[in-house]
Order: sequence, then structure tokens, then C-alpha cells
Amino acid sequence: MSTAQVGVTGYAESRAKTSFRRAQWRMLLAAMFCYFFFYTGRQTFGFAIPGIQAEFGVTKETLGWVSAGLLWGYAVGQAINGNLADKFGGRRVMSTGAILSCAMNWMVSFATGVFSLGALWTVNGYFQAMGWAAGSRLLSNWWGRHERGTVFGCYTFAAGMASVLSFVTSLIVVQYLHLDWRWIFRIPVLLLLVGGITFYLVARERPEDMGFASPHDDAVDQAEDYVADDETSFQRYKAVLKNWRLLIGGLAIGFQNSARYGLIVWVPVHFLGANWTKASTQTAAIDPRWISVALPVGMAIGAATNGWVSDRLFNSKRYLAIALYMGLAAVSSLYMYTIPTTEVYLGVAVLFLCGFFVYGPQTSFWALCPDLVGRKRAGTATGVMNFFAYLFAGLGEPLIGAFMDTHHDTSLVFLIVASASAASAVVALFIRR
Repeated sequence: MSTAQVGVTGYAESRAKTSFRRAQWRMLLAAMFCYFFFYTGRQTFGFAIPGIQAEFGVTKETLGWVSAGLLWGYAVGQAINGNLADKFGGRRVMSTGAILSCAMNWMVSFATGVFSLGALWTVNGYFQAMGWAAGSRLLSNWWGRHERGTVFGCYTFAAGMASVLSFVTSLIVVQYLHLDWRWIFRIPVLLLLVGGITFYLVARERPEDMGFASPHDDAVDQAEDYVADDETSFQRYKAVLKNWRLLIGGLAIGFQNSARYGLIVWVPVHFLGANWTKASTQTAAIDPRWISVALPVGMAIGAATNGWVSDRLFNSKRYLAIALYMGLAAVSSLYMYTIPTTEVYLGVAVLFLCGFFVYGPQTSFWALCPDLVGRKRAGTATGVMNFFAYLFAGLGEPLIGAFMDTHHDTSLVFLIVASASAASAVVALFIRR
């Protein structure tokens, strides 16, 4: 081969690599864009509670069970829909979930009583569960093992920012547009419809669909090529459930998600309750409605960093990044317990750290799924792990509420979060992958 031919070949290879890199990032940004709007379909319920109570005349405990219905629907959906993503493709499943969840939110807005509200909200939980695992499967197809931590960090960052978006859009509907509770389920969720349609039009399931070679070219990734493309659902579930490291990961993320939802659900009760009226005049500089934003912002940034830490500092050993962050989450939560509500600025700063360390490890948990079972089973593994996450979250919330009612002290939530975080850190050390 002549020098000129070598030069032409090298130029062509360089252009192909550049094109593939751009395609990879396009898939990642498409998944992030879609999931950025997913929480507008499920984390807006709290803002509707006062209006629902006034119209239907029900207690907060009753509405708490309605909220739990979504968590259980989500948990069951994760166990099923992850496998569907492996079977039918993440692109189809994620887009379908976004569209159906938007439609179900509109149906919720026309509920005539607490029973219809609870049933429709539970079904919405199932449709919401068509998003995360499906997007994870698609990203696992496009990115190799050594970049998964960073990639899932970006993906989880989008999920964290979705919490901020759902908070802000709901606040706009209630506080600035002065609309009733039903519009909370109608306006913000239209963004999810846009996200789902855009994702379907932009994303492609595999690099091979666009004429690129697979990025899974190292020895570990090549081993999963022995998994048949026509593997049955039963075979996928059997292979995933036989992986003891994944089951330990499910236990660890269960404690982690209990801590996460302990913060999401009960921190507003602690910080936006009656105690804020007794704060010193320095708190006037901060609108109480915006104080809790420090929590999801910290969660989003923590998620963006944890994947990088696992890839760069721990050589893709996810369990070390998980244990590190959860250990620091326990310390931060213990410190938060000692801070009085009158110390606003210190409280906001430490609350940011609580969110940063509690939610950050989710990145490594999701990257761990294809690491352990291969990309062809990534959707099923992600769904199974997320089932554990929401099973624990659903069990934990009524226990936390009962504990706080018994002791009449909302700050105890931070002790519970610290305990759950410490348990997650210890269990994660046994994954050793």
C-alpha cells in the first residue's frame, strides 16, 4: 500500500471515529432531553395535595397511600419494562412510556374522587417505569464499559435536574398562574410529550443501525456476544437473578433509595413547617418556597460527579464510588440533624451536600448493571435493580412517617437517612466488582 493510500485510509478512519463520537453524544443528549421531562409526570403530586384535600375532603394519610400507589406501580413496572426494553428496544419503550404517562396525567386531572385518583395514579406509575431502564439499555448499546460511569452520570444528572423542573413548573402553575390543582397534571406534563416524541425521532437503538461498528470491543464486552439475540424473557430473568452481585447491588440501592425518598418527602415538612415562622430576620433574604431547591440541585450535581469518580479514580470499580458517597451521605445527614432551623444558610449548604452524596451513587448503580450482566441484558438488570429501589422506598415512607409522628420531631428524618446511608455503604462493599 502506498503512502498516499495509507494517508487516505487514515483520514477515512479518523472521520469515521469523529462521526461515531458525534452519534454517541447525540444519543446521550436525546436520552437526557427525554428524561429531563419525565418527573413532570410523577413528582408534581405534592403541589396538588392542598387542592385535592379541599375538593375531596380527605386526609393527608389517605393521599399518602395514593402517592404510595404510584411507587408500587413504578416498582412493578420496572421489573417488567426493563425486560421489554431488551426485547423490543429502549427507543420504542421509552418513547411509548412518555406519551402514555402524559395521557394518564391528563386522565388523573379529571378524577372525580380519591379512588379514581388512586387507581389512575398507580397506572401512571407503571407508565413512568417505561423510561429509565429503556434509556439505560439504549445507552449501554452505544457506550463501552470504560465510559459508562461518565455517561450514566450525565443521564442521572438529567434525572436530578428533572426534579428541579417539576418543582418549578408546579410552582408556576399554583403560585403565579393561580390555577387549580387539576392543571398541575395538565401543563407541566406537556413537556414530557415533547420529550418522548423528540427522543423517538432522534435516537437509534444501536450503532449498527447507523452503519457504525459496536464500541464493545474489549475482552469483557466481547464475552456477552455469546448471549443470543433471540434470548427469551425467561432466560434473561433467570440469568439476571442468578447474579449474586446484582442482588447485593439491589439491596444496597434499596437502602440508598430509602434515604433519597426520606429526604425528598420529609425535608419540606421539616424546613417549610411552622418552625420557619420563628426564624430570625436574616431568613427574609430567602423565600421559603425556594429553600428546598438546594436538595434536588445537590442531587443532580452529585450524580454528575459520581460516574466520573468511579471511572477515573476507581478504574470503573463502581462499589468503591458507591460506598464513598454513601458514607459521606451518612456524615452529612448526621451533621444536618444538629443544625437548628434558624441557621438558614448553613442548613441550605449542608442540605445541598446531603442531596449530593445521597443521590450521587445512583450513577454507579446503573452503570453497574451492564457491567455485571452485559449490555444485552442491561434493561432487565436495570429494571430488577430499580424494583428493589422502589420496593424499599415504598416500605420506608410510612415507617418514617410513623416514627416522626410518635416522637413529634421532624429533624429525626436526618438520623433515619444517615442510618439508611450507612447501611447502603456497608452492603455496597460486598459487591466487589
